[in-house]
Amino acid sequence: MHLRPIHFVDAPFAYPDGAVARLAGGLQWFAAYEVIEHDRRSIVPVAEVARLGERAATLHARIIAPRAPWVLGERTLRFDQPHVAGILNVTPDSFSDGGAHVGDPAGAASAGVAMAAAGAAVIDVGGESTRPGAALVWEEDEARRVAPVVERLARAGALVSIDTRKAAVMEAALAAGGAIVNDVSALLWDDRALELIARSGAPVVLMHSPDPKAGGHGRPIYRDVLVEVFDWLEARVAAVVAAGVDRARIMVDPGIGFGKSLTDNLALLNGLAMFHGLGCPIMLGVSRKRMIGALDNEAPVAERLGGSIALAVAGAQAGVQSLRVHDVAATVQALRVWRGLRDRALSGAS
Repeated sequence: MHLRPIHFVDAPFAYPDGAVARLAGGLQWFAAYEVIEHDRRSIVPVAEVARLGERAATLHARIIAPRAPWVLGERTLRFDQPHVAGILNVTPDSFSDGGAHVGDPAGAASAGVAMAAAGAAVIDVGGESTRPGAALVWEEDEARRVAPVVERLARAGALVSIDTRKAAVMEAALAAGGAIVNDVSALLWDDRALELIARSGAPVVLMHSPDPKAGGHGRPIYRDVLVEVFDWLEARVAAVVAAGVDRARIMVDPGIGFGKSLTDNLALLNGLAMFHGLGCPIMLGVSRKRMIGALDNEAPVAERLGGSIALAVAGAQAGVQSLRVHDVAATVQALRVWRGLRDRALSGAS
């Protein structure tokens, strides 16, 4: 069984007690679930979810539970409203901005500080491209790319995550002042990574991909992509928790564009709210991705801002807590406007 929150409401105060529920302690409220059981789908009011049994009760409890903030030294990352994670690549070949900061730690750090000043809550530093066909980077080279940038950003007061699948790079970045690990392989690419995360206590982002050991861009045929990605992430979260990582320190990412067709990506985006059933904050990375070009006459990477903003707001509407983006200032502005609309609706003002 799977539950997808639906029938979102603007004015929860207008409903009887128990008729609506708050989504993950955030700004969204909903009145019903789409219940998915094998090939059957039905709609059940929130007030009646208890009659669906133990699995539904577990999912419902996870969906409505507030997400505990991450206290990271002197910084606290809260999840009661969506925040922006700014993408800072120090690679020669990333699909969007590869080469902009390679070999220039001071310039890269300056760009990251500018992102933080523009409203990014987190700066996500990456030293290896994960685009299809990208060359593998030796772990010591990758560490040398990212560690000086992480150190400068941390010294400037920024909250830094390291985008890597290699344990040695994670370790170097954490030692340099990084606070969060963002792994596109969900700690499956490097056999040393899971033990490192458990030992360090660092929060981790686990992303879905169909073949994490091979780079994440295989193309399986999904029978129901939403259910299958949810189940994969549910099993992966359970395995990481069993290895000693606190569930409250795990974030999940459905991996838009990794081993998925356009149809798959659209299904995941339309069903995003279901991932709250994992009981973890959700990261959404759709900025400038190919699906935007596919929906807009093959618009090139540099001309995908409008689509990126549209998808970011769709993520906020689904209760996503972290939006990983290239265009920080524009996305922050869009979220501030969205937040203003939510505050007005929730206040009951006419």
